[in-house]
Amino acid sequence: MRNHEGKVAPMTSQELVPALESRLAPGRVVTDPAVMASYARDQAAWAPYGKPLAVVRPRDTAEVQATVALCAERGVAIVPRGAGTGLSGGANALDGCVVVSLEAMDSIVRIDGRERLAVVQPGVVNDELRRACAERGLWYPPDPASAPWSTIGGNVATNAGGLCCVKYGVTRDYVLGMEAVVGRGEVVRLGRRTAKGVVGYDLCGLMVGSEGTLGIVTEITVRLRGSRPPERTIVGYFASLTEAGEAVSAVTDAGVVPSALELVDRYCLLAVDEWKHMGLASEGNVLLLGRTDTPGEAGEAEAETMLRCFERAGATWSTRSTDAEEAEALFSARRLAYPALERLGPVLTEDVCVPRALVPEMLARIERTAQAHGIHIANVAHAGDGNLHPLIITPDDEDARERAKRAFDQIIDDAIALGGTVSGEHGVGLLKRRGLHAELEPAVVAMHHAVKKALDPAGIFNPGKVFGDPTQVV
Repeated sequence: MRNHEGKVAPMTSQELVPALESRLAPGRVVTDPAVMASYARDQAAWAPYGKPLAVVRPRDTAEVQATVALCAERGVAIVPRGAGTGLSGGANALDGCVVVSLEAMDSIVRIDGRERLAVVQPGVVNDELRRACAERGLWYPPDPASAPWSTIGGNVATNAGGLCCVKYGVTRDYVLGMEAVVGRGEVVRLGRRTAKGVVGYDLCGLMVGSEGTLGIVTEITVRLRGSRPPERTIVGYFASLTEAGEAVSAVTDAGVVPSALELVDRYCLLAVDEWKHMGLASEGNVLLLGRTDTPGEAGEAEAETMLRCFERAGATWSTRSTDAEEAEALFSARRLAYPALERLGPVLTEDVCVPRALVPEMLARIERTAQAHGIHIANVAHAGDGNLHPLIITPDDEDARERAKRAFDQIIDDAIALGGTVSGEHGVGLLKRRGLHAELEPAVVAMHHAVKKALDPAGIFNPGKVFGDPTQVV
């Protein structure tokens, strides 16, 4: 339907819902207000969100295609959604949109041990894929802290990383190919299933990290590795964030590539202790967890080198863990840091990444920012690759919110000033749009807009996200 200016007029639910229901199987279209409200936003504190006209829960590519074709025809925005564990507002609904939840497309289609690949639907939970691969002596490395809940489709949308990406890379490094619904409803296959392939532009790689702005991924082919070697764990406690940061830099300078190097500060440790009663905060202010999975004598040497780096940087207590269960519990505590803080109130989560040598400086700047704005900032980090997650504790009053927002912006500006980036793995979504425009020069932003226009001619895929005007509220 077009108005007198020739533009597509906004649809009402009375027009849209019957059209969707006529093209989809019964039960796929949800209009119950309470249910739709549960699909309206992700986990990003304060990111704005709107009210969708409907939620569609497809079970196959054909239903995604039918939904996209109708929305393109009628000019209705689509917001793709995985498990809703995102932290940047990328899955937040727009007023009058259709939320397409891919949670029901959760089949592991195939695990191929000979070719070392898996074919999965986007709703497969990360840990479920990892578990199924392990049963066959295979390993899928990307392991975001949300791995027990986040889906492969969402991981692809944000190019998620995780604890082991310091050595093994991020989601994009493992996506070989995909099926996607793009444009006005075309179904395309991108990438390959062979070990090598250089035909054409890397459109598959382009889709990874696009946050649902270029289409909807309906099937993913991922590369697998053989079973992971046993890991050695090194534990260190430090009096300050800066000293822990110096230990991280020392490990880098020593030439060690750890399989994980994670930082957790006292505020997070106390939150986990309060929830799980693990006694983590009794040994020091900052916990640094290192791991190496290099086999044999070389791995022994790496572990000893990391231990020396911890000691020389001023660790108040450090050791090699010889108890596998204890070591796993420590890394489980690292994963629990964010949900433990969430239990205590709103948390505004950062996701900046800086050169590894500048981790100590960035941590010092974060501390100064907290003091300058009179707020508390907790810290967890994939410290081994410079990906820091300052967690801004946000009491629910207007003055505190404004100070928290200013601190959020200052952290972004400091990361860029140190040659870093505004997002290492969570994506831009809504919260980082100002940072994106500060990080990328206008000519580069224009290139991205050109790609968006070419691949989304109807302008329906997650509009306003990532490259949208940072001054506009959804």
